[in-house]
Amino acid sequence: MNTQEMIKLDQKYIIPTYAGKTIAFSHGKGCKIWDVEGKEYIDFLSGIAVSGLGHSHPKLVEAIKEQAEKLIHTSNLYLIPNQIELASILVENSFPGKCFFCNSGAEANEAAIKFARKYGQGRYEIITMSGSFHGRTYGALTATGQDKFHKGFEPLLPGFKYAEFNNIESVKNLITDKTCAILIEPVQGESGINPAKKEFLKQVRLLCDENDILLILDEVQCGMGRTGKLFAYEYYGITPDMVTLAKSLGGGVPIGAVIANEKVSSCISPGNHAATFGGNPLATKAAVVTLKTMLGDNLIDNAGKMGDYFKDKLNSLKSKYPFIKEVRGKGLMLGMEIAPVANGARGILLKCMEKGLLIGTAGENVLRFVPPLIVQKKEIDEGIKILEEVLTNLK
Repeated sequence: MNTQEMIKLDQKYIIPTYAGKTIAFSHGKGCKIWDVEGKEYIDFLSGIAVSGLGHSHPKLVEAIKEQAEKLIHTSNLYLIPNQIELASILVENSFPGKCFFCNSGAEANEAAIKFARKYGQGRYEIITMSGSFHGRTYGALTATGQDKFHKGFEPLLPGFKYAEFNNIESVKNLITDKTCAILIEPVQGESGINPAKKEFLKQVRLLCDENDILLILDEVQCGMGRTGKLFAYEYYGITPDMVTLAKSLGGGVPIGAVIANEKVSSCISPGNHAATFGGNPLATKAAVVTLKTMLGDNLIDNAGKMGDYFKDKLNSLKSKYPFIKEVRGKGLMLGMEIAPVANGARGILLKCMEKGLLIGTAGENVLRFVPPLIVQKKEIDEGIKILEEVLTNLK
């Protein structure tokens, strides 16, 4: 089946929650991926920050094959050895606590919201940030501080308030005797790759401590080594009460997680929450191998070093092209904000795709670069060359 045939069938049978699909991929290797027509692409989108080990990493492929031959799924009614191993790795590399496993970032945020309200014992208000994105399910959607995602789905859930990102006074003004948690992305993804200021997160942590409010950090996109640290919160000199994870955690196999400290986990009892598929043998095996590979093969350090190199290259383009307003981000989670140009960031994305480079957008005027953590200077140079060809031809 060729691409044009697939486009027609997709339009006939798939609910159109994603627009503009024009490519189907057949296979990938490392930072490269090939479509069904045989065209090669450099993948700097990584399935939207999911394929942290790149495509078809031999350790991950072997682990998935081996586990699938043994056991794919059981229930959380029983002990799951891979799940226990994964939880131990996450906790030993973060902060003392316990884990809950689910299937996605939205589910992880839903769980954290429920845990926060359970901890609050009648306090139910949660403060999130303008420009935030926490997922598409109703709790996560309501937590998202962007009106464009809310439109058409009202009424949303009660109890959520939106503070101005990086403005501590805005946060203080929203706290009441009903506030149970503050939910923040250390690096906002969907609104344009916006890192939190260090002093802001430190002040939020202090505010939470003073008022017995939980600090929840959404690291669904910025966690798992992407910023050059295993967890982005490590840059800020703070420790959250809960952190939510997904995307790169399973190397491409769907899995989400919440790490909760003892004061949170101790208030959760059987029946309070659950997930049928959460943490099953296959998903947790993939995550164990992904994490061990990230840690054992120095991929997190590589993300930091290559992120600095990539950022320097993008800033060199900024000095050439006046419509590039800013390059920002941490590690291999980078955004390039551009002034309004013909067809906007989406137009640049499509031109890059035509030339064999996959990138993303974040907001209307920001190009998003989230390559695999295995990326090297050679691939970055190849990608920058294509990007510059596109930028040179902009009118």
